[in-house]
Amino acid sequence: MGVAHALDCQISFLNMYDDFQAIDRWTGEPVHCRYQALIVAIATRHADAVDIKFLSGQRPVWIALPHVAWVEHQAQTGKVITDPMAVQIAGHYLKWAIESGEDNGREMYALTVKETLDHLQAVTDEALQPAAR
Repeated sequence: MGVAHALDCQISFLNMYDDFQAIDRWTGEPVHCRYQALIVAIATRHADAVDIKFLSGQRPVWIALPHVAWVEHQAQTGKVITDPMAVQIAGHYLKWAIESGEDNGREMYALTVKETLDHLQAVTDEALQPAAR
């Protein structure tokens, strides 16, 4: 893979799930979701997680990604999950939750390590698809 091709994939990857539309499974209505903040939860709620805030429609939704997922991903791949990647993971999860009907109006969703890595893989796979570039 050439440098320009790798850069194209990275740019596509970074803009997929920070501002997106999802269709609510139960109402059929579009929901506009926008990334707002990333906070290391150790300082704010004494949790071993990174909290990522979105506005889902007009309501705030926090997606908590466990720190252990960073350690596991690095052990498996030798690569680090960056803050922009974490936003994409959380956004992908939020879109999935809305469209699958799993979003039940809670303000916070805490992912497991496996869920975090599964959503990272899904975002990475999607970014590498020709249509995503």
